[in-house]
Amino acid sequence: MRAIFLALFLSLVVALPKAEAQEADIQGVISNQIDAFKADDFNTAFTFAHPSIQGIFQTPENFRRMVTQGFPMVWRPADVEYLGLTQEAGRTLQQVQITDAKGRVYVLEYSMALTENGWRINGVQILESSAFSA
Repeated sequence: MRAIFLALFLSLVVALPKAEAQEADIQGVISNQIDAFKADDFNTAFTFAHPSIQGIFQTPENFRRMVTQGFPMVWRPADVEYLGLTQEAGRTLQQVQITDAKGRVYVLEYSMALTENGWRINGVQILESSAFSA
C-alpha cells in the first residue's frame, strides 16, 4: 500500500511541472496573438491559428475581418486574465476573461491543438459576456 501511494505521489510530482509548462506555452500563444492584434499585425496573429483555421480563412485579411467583426474584445482588450486550463473529450481548453475598452467582461474558451510547430489556436467561443461596465 505504501509503495502504491509513493508511486502515485511521484507521478503527480513529475506531472505538475509538465502541466505548468504546457499551461505557460498555451497562454504564451494566446498572449502573443492578442499582442499582434493590438498592433494590427494580422500577418503575425494569423500564424498562431491552427492550420485548419488558416485553411478556413485563407488569408490574414480574411482573418482580420472575422476578428474585428466577430471578436472585437480580443482585438482591443483592456485587460486579459487567464482562468482554467482543462482537458475535455480529448481537447485542450483555455478559458480567458477579457475586459473590453467599455468595461464589458467576456469569458472566452480557446480550443488549443498541439502541432509540430507548438501549440496553435484551433477555435474560440464566447462563453459569457456582461452588458454592464466593470
